[in-house]
Amino acid sequence: MLLARSRFPRALATSAIWLASSCLASGCKADPPAPPQLPGLPGEVVHWPVPPAPQVSPQAPVLWVALAAHLHPPEPVVLRSAQGNLRLIGPAGQQLEAPVFSLRWREVPLAQPLLISRQVLGPFASYESAQAVAQRWRQRGAQAVVAHPAEWEVWAPAGAPSPLGQQPRRFQQRQSQRLGLVVTTAAGAKEWVLEPEAPVQLEAPGGLRWQGGVYAGPFRLQGDATGSWTLVEVVPLERYLLGVVPYEIGAGAPAAALEAQAVLARTWALRNQGRFAVDGYHLCADTQCQVYGEPGAASGAVRRAVEASRSLVLSFDGQPIHAVYHASNGGVSAGYGEVWGGAPWSYLRAAIDAPASGPGSLGARLPLPLSAAAVEDLLAHGMQAYGNAHPRFRWTRSLDAAAIARAVAPQAPALGLPQAVQVLERGASGRVLALKIQGPRDSLVLRLDGIRRTLRQLPSTLFVVRQQAPGLWLFEGGGFGHGAGLSQAGAIDLASRGWGLRRILEHYYPGTALQPLSALQP
Repeated sequence: MLLARSRFPRALATSAIWLASSCLASGCKADPPAPPQLPGLPGEVVHWPVPPAPQVSPQAPVLWVALAAHLHPPEPVVLRSAQGNLRLIGPAGQQLEAPVFSLRWREVPLAQPLLISRQVLGPFASYESAQAVAQRWRQRGAQAVVAHPAEWEVWAPAGAPSPLGQQPRRFQQRQSQRLGLVVTTAAGAKEWVLEPEAPVQLEAPGGLRWQGGVYAGPFRLQGDATGSWTLVEVVPLERYLLGVVPYEIGAGAPAAALEAQAVLARTWALRNQGRFAVDGYHLCADTQCQVYGEPGAASGAVRRAVEASRSLVLSFDGQPIHAVYHASNGGVSAGYGEVWGGAPWSYLRAAIDAPASGPGSLGARLPLPLSAAAVEDLLAHGMQAYGNAHPRFRWTRSLDAAAIARAVAPQAPALGLPQAVQVLERGASGRVLALKIQGPRDSLVLRLDGIRRTLRQLPSTLFVVRQQAPGLWLFEGGGFGHGAGLSQAGAIDLASRGWGLRRILEHYYPGTALQPLSALQP
């Protein structure tokens, strides 16, 4: 729980009060959430109080997945049953049933004002980068939490010691109202006004139609740390995988690659169950987590792969690993620190992703660490690498000064039109760790995953760059994604060569153990 759950002021408006769902038993460890955050002053908090999501149980793992976050649009949100009625259930058993509900929001006055006051660092390119900063801030004595109001940020109390070498900005807002949820039936015959203090439970016996898919639920409508609302599905882990595997690697992948993806998606979900702890749920459904679509649409091949790998996870020292993966590594895997910084992990290290034997092998010709010249060699002559059929295994991008200036403007508004683009540092895999953009009045150094977050046209940081003409630069690169862990294109290639599940996972995560979820250390 990230914030002490004090008694939240009851709204003055007539409202129905709802109870939270019961919590699951404690289960396997993941990235630990921040310690409880106590208000510094009466009525002062870092963010809106939110009940915590339950710890995921290894015996009966269930995830709380946000299908849609920060719901407070001016237009109503429509919830529609795929068959029969939807059902809202209250704490005393009272129910509201209809095939369609319309959701709107209304400001509800608080009995007492609430002061939301915090220090903020960010935005960050990823949760991993934000979490690394939050951990360093905690070492300074701050009770820092990771949040995602629009992009990844780190929040800490207003009175917390400042982090070394960084200047957080201040956020303070006095609240006398909060968004309440107004639910009406399609005919407008009934209207319920619901306080954000407690979540609303929603059942869809015939399934809930949402964004082109049908989801089984059950569901929750609950407040979040920013004062808005979230639609959450409470989904068993194995059903969740049916909605992840085909959207991440593709339903047409060979069986062993599908099984590897299922193991990694399961491991990643367990490891990252604290990703949205500040908002009271485990995971999102988009690319900030794992893409999660309609489970019922999973093909027979996907279902067989999930079943064949049922409950299997990758572990290291008895804990779920950082089961990161990506589309294509371009012929060389990245180390964890090359992407996000922080402490290295022995099972996520730089390595040439190609057959190791033979005098002409890539590994023999291009020993690590890769220099800029070696990267050019790899990009030009690395087609023997695994996964070379991926469409972005090799790529080029031309960026002009105006496009780069627009991309970096939020970070360096005084930069002006860039005059030079220079690689300052490379990691062991040859990926760019620091990229300098020089303007007439200022300069900016982009680092790690912040490079791709800023220059979004670049599929990866495995590239060389040269000036084509005044104000025009050519980026020549390889791969798609961060490059650490499993290359999905590589796994598909290896599976087509006859490699099995264990061999593929050992290749990309050396030194890890494939074991049942129940064998993880508590």
